[in-house]
Amino acid sequence: MTPVPATAPAAPRGTGSAVRTRTHTWAAPTSYADGAGLSGLEVLQLCVEGRFPQAPICGTLGFRLVAAECGRAVFEGEPAEHLLNPMGTVHGGFLATLLDSALGSAVMSTLPVGRAYTTIQLGVHMVRPVFMDTPTLRCEGTVVHVGRTTATAEARVVGTADGKLYAHATTTCAIFALPEQA
Repeated sequence: MTPVPATAPAAPRGTGSAVRTRTHTWAAPTSYADGAGLSGLEVLQLCVEGRFPQAPICGTLGFRLVAAECGRAVFEGEPAEHLLNPMGTVHGGFLATLLDSALGSAVMSTLPVGRAYTTIQLGVHMVRPVFMDTPTLRCEGTVVHVGRTTATAEARVVGTADGKLYAHATTTCAIFALPEQA
């Protein structure tokens, strides 16, 4: 028996030699300069309207920002085969990224011109498995508190078809001044 070289992946069990590919494209992300003179909410609303590009991670994982208002951001995501872990369920990183996006965007929606955020703590609780044929998931993030240097928010992922809770999370974000643009 000849061992399979470490650089050549073995065919998945039960699928023969079927190999799938996935091509994904994205627009250049919004930069600090693109959003100069705009509040966080204004940038998010331009993304929802399609006048600013969605964040590249959205295309990578298959979710999108669908609504934003002050203190609230909503994303929807599509579970799919390319997101599966070795056990055949959607990888928890998909849910964590969906939650982090909604949480951070909820915080961003409260920030004035010249301020930005970054996640410094993320607590995720997954309560139900997600499969590749699970219908669209909706993740709504809402702000709990925004201060001068930190903000907190909470979010929930629910099925759009069944209304079931799949995951929930909280975050703490650092708030800071945008770097000066030359």
